[in-house]
Amino acid sequence: MTEKLQKVLARAGVGSRREMERWISEGRVQVNGRPATLGARVDETARITVDGRPLGKHGAHGPRRRVVAYYKRAGEVTTRSDPDGRPTVFDRLPPVTRGRWIAVGRLDVDTLGLLLFTTDGELANRLMHPSHELPREYAVRVFGEVTPEIIARLTRGVTLEDGEARFESVQPRSQAEGEGANEWYHVVLRRGRRREVRRLWESQGLTVSRLIRVRYGPVSLPRGLRRGDFRELNAREVGSLAASVGLQPRPEDGPPPQRRRQGGRRRR
Repeated sequence: MTEKLQKVLARAGVGSRREMERWISEGRVQVNGRPATLGARVDETARITVDGRPLGKHGAHGPRRRVVAYYKRAGEVTTRSDPDGRPTVFDRLPPVTRGRWIAVGRLDVDTLGLLLFTTDGELANRLMHPSHELPREYAVRVFGEVTPEIIARLTRGVTLEDGEARFESVQPRSQAEGEGANEWYHVVLRRGRRREVRRLWESQGLTVSRLIRVRYGPVSLPRGLRRGDFRELNAREVGSLAASVGLQPRPEDGPPPQRRRQGGRRRR
């Protein structure tokens, strides 16, 4: 049986399917000694190299599917390296023996909260794909007066520079003592466009002074997890996450939960 090359690469943990399509177009992938082409299909006997390195076995499952929930800190960037020397979220993840960690989407440098990482590129691709419309929930502190009319407009939909956008829900949270004109809300949306939460509030003349992602699909920010720490999801949690985007859970998915100890940097 043959499969699309980019799907095989994604499942092996090389990167997301979209990223693999770009790598194939850039000539970084070869199959049986020849440059690969977009749309190529391969079977288990194909000799695949990426940047000159052999892929290894690439059967139906690939390496064990692992998922990490990480509490991103403000000031960290969601890239593997940064020319300005800013800290990157990948610095604090546990090492992997096969494949690499793939970020499920991004958070702005000033945004805190839940980031998911997986070794399964196909899972990452589905989690990010708009067709699955996974809910993203944020705790947001807003500066300014939020009226019922504003909430109604934000849930009904407003026009931004890149099209229509709206929150699925806007729920007020109690205001902390001393917050003044700042109020906390929990908002849910099902798309992940650039700075969408901030831009929606700004469209109403309001300013977001704090933004924390607290949920992505069925995974919530683990209770007690400190900023800059991670927890590896267990088999039940990984299976539930995979099922939410139409992937079959695997019997071997995920080890028991573990929490990263405070301390130095980790290898990527």
